Amino acid sequence: MIINRSLAMISTFGLLVACAPMSRYEAVKSPAILKAVQNARTYGDHNALAKRFENLAKEMRMKAEEQKRLLEHYQEKSYLYGRQAQDRKSHTWALMHRYE
Repeated sequence: MIINRSLAMISTFGLLVACAPMSRYEAVKSPAILKAVQNARTYGDHNALAKRFENLAKEMRMKAEEQKRLLEHYQEKSYLYGRQAQDRKSHTWALMHRYE
């Protein structure tokens, strides 16, 4: 019983370490995360992966909302930014869609 519990704890820890990519937003494309998804066997493994992706999705939604507010600001007050207004709007729009 102790061996099974220890093995489960070690595999869960290994899964969490493997799920730590360099960039949080590139986690889906990471070979380590793809391998962790393919090798997930237990309920705890699936739970850990689901929680990780839910947290990542929540962060992305928050960033998309922030970019949306910023885009509205740029559209309403483009006169404040002069020639850079269009660049800022298009950059913010692209970021917003990337986060969504």
